[in-house]
Amino acid sequence: MNAFFKRQLTDYVEYHRDPWNCAMHVFGILALFTAAVLPLSMWHIYSLGAFTTMAPIMVLPVLIYWLLLDSALGAAILAIAVILLSAAALIVGHAAPITVWSITAILIVIGIGFQVVGHRVFERRQPALVDNPAHLLLGPMFVMAKLFTAFGFRHDLAVILAQPQPQPPRGSSSYAEDHQVGPLPHS
Repeated sequence: MNAFFKRQLTDYVEYHRDPWNCAMHVFGILALFTAAVLPLSMWHIYSLGAFTTMAPIMVLPVLIYWLLLDSALGAAILAIAVILLSAAALIVGHAAPITVWSITAILIVIGIGFQVVGHRVFERRQPALVDNPAHLLLGPMFVMAKLFTAFGFRHDLAVILAQPQPQPPRGSSSYAEDHQVGPLPHS
């Protein structure tokens, strides 16, 4: 793990403490990745002596970025990306273009919906990418880091992911704390 990734992940974790928000991110990120590659899978090209689509070509730079941030997490994401790219190619091969675009639109709504619900309902704070747009590309690395640590791998990541939550500043509390009723007066 390089120092840049460690700093970015430490910052990203602060926005993703609630386990339900993390679960929502798994499904949201998978839906959004698939939505991004579906239309690109319809665009066939001849490149480097082989027929392919724009999907793997457009995904390649971000896959390289993830591999450079952390080779183990990047390799795991690469494996998932191959599966999702294959699924997209299968859908494109068996569906009409209007169906592909409809599936893409539905996946975008689902993916964004999961992200918004995760942050608004469970985390009660804005998404990390609002404060740092580079965090848009960190989501898959975070999800994979959570999976690695859940299976007992990568103790170096577990330390970052399990850092204690900072106490909220006085006067800044959650909705439930703001609306607590004090004791009833005695009559």
